[in-house]
Amino acid sequence: MAKHFIDINNESPETIKALLESAMTLKKNPRTPLLAGKTLGMIFQKPSMRTRVSFEAGMYQLGGHVVNLLPDEVGLGKREAAKDVGRVMSRYVDVLMVRTFEHNILKEICQFASIPIINGLSDHSHPCQALADAQTIIEQFGRWNDIHITYVGDGNNVCLSLIEISQKLGWTMTVSCPVGYEPRTNLPYILERNPIKAVEKAHVIYTDVWTSMGQEKEKADRKTLFQPFQVNSVLMPKAPSEAVFMHCLPAYRGEEVTDEVMESMQSIVFNQAENRMHAQKAVLVHVLGE
Repeated sequence: MAKHFIDINNESPETIKALLESAMTLKKNPRTPLLAGKTLGMIFQKPSMRTRVSFEAGMYQLGGHVVNLLPDEVGLGKREAAKDVGRVMSRYVDVLMVRTFEHNILKEICQFASIPIINGLSDHSHPCQALADAQTIIEQFGRWNDIHITYVGDGNNVCLSLIEISQKLGWTMTVSCPVGYEPRTNLPYILERNPIKAVEKAHVIYTDVWTSMGQEKEKADRKTLFQPFQVNSVLMPKAPSEAVFMHCLPAYRGEEVTDEVMESMQSIVFNQAENRMHAQKAVLVHVLGE
């Protein structure tokens, strides 16, 4: 059976901790040819600078090769059935990363593939981002315990994966969002509508774009609805002095976060971006391990 990395919720706490330890080790020794001769295939339905460059550079550092496929080259779910893509790519590459809209497409590829499948992002979850975020938080605070994350904004795929990884690591997760925009999960988290109250005990204040790819028609309405949930110079001082700001990027400065916060000493967003590569290298080594 191939090892897939599709959702944080599918992994045990022990596996998550081992992945994080591996990511930190690989960060200290970046050019370790553990995957020499291996090939990573990447399929993109959604574009991404960080996902493509971090996976590609990471695979090269591990001694492997990369084949990158753009949307028009595959036609995933339209020109090519997901189950066919899974079976064909299994005969060409050793591991496949898919960045897609529909999570069910990922699940179907997994069902028919004989190689590991990695979720580079779906409308349901973003496990690689959450893993990199957890690594960044542990490095920032120098501890694995006693962490409180407050997510302010749309309860989207990033928010869900943060809730999942917080549960695995025993962290506290608070979400502050408008009515109707809560994360779709049965996992426990604290819901606090007032963002000022939500950040009072937060070590991490996290946000994401108000309008994700595929939601462009809702942009005007969302901009008005989410305005009270902007992370700015009024909100940040309401958190403890050690609190940091995180964002998975890209950020729309002036919408979900102000330029002042993005450029502040509390912002660690570019540490997050770097750690995408290290965390994903750990995932690649894990799924391709014997």
